[in-house]
Amino acid sequence: MDRSQWYLGAPNGVVLCIDQARDGQLKGRFYHAYEREAVCFSTIEEAMFGLEQLYDSLNFPHPTTDSRTFDKGERQTEIRQERTRVMKDEELLGRHGELGTFIIRVQHRQNSSWQGRITWMDQNRTVYFRSIWEMIKLVEGALDTVSQQEDGPQGSWTEEE
Repeated sequence: MDRSQWYLGAPNGVVLCIDQARDGQLKGRFYHAYEREAVCFSTIEEAMFGLEQLYDSLNFPHPTTDSRTFDKGERQTEIRQERTRVMKDEELLGRHGELGTFIIRVQHRQNSSWQGRITWMDQNRTVYFRSIWEMIKLVEGALDTVSQQEDGPQGSWTEEE
């Protein structure tokens, strides 16, 4: 298999491993270069909140909108610290999910969402996404394709040009 799409390419590159899909809920874990342990999640929404926290802690990509609060208390500014990589890209790319494995590279956080590209490692296919919702749909579509195993990849999983 040609693995030309298997790279992280950014400090915020993440390997998303899906281990279980039941009743419309995806369960699994994700890995990034700043912790050896996996970040486990029980729903895809939980995974997205975990990734958002990672991007906030790295301050990369920088969000174009700030979080809002309607609390009358004082707004707290979080002091961001430089994070040290503890895993090499090769080690991260060696992690795999039972149902599917995806490399997520968020390039922008604009319009209160994410834009970037996602690589489905099992099929070595990369596509761009314009929102978190679109990225989630790509993951779900890939897993539907795996469960059907009829006509090969469907939906928006076309090779990157």
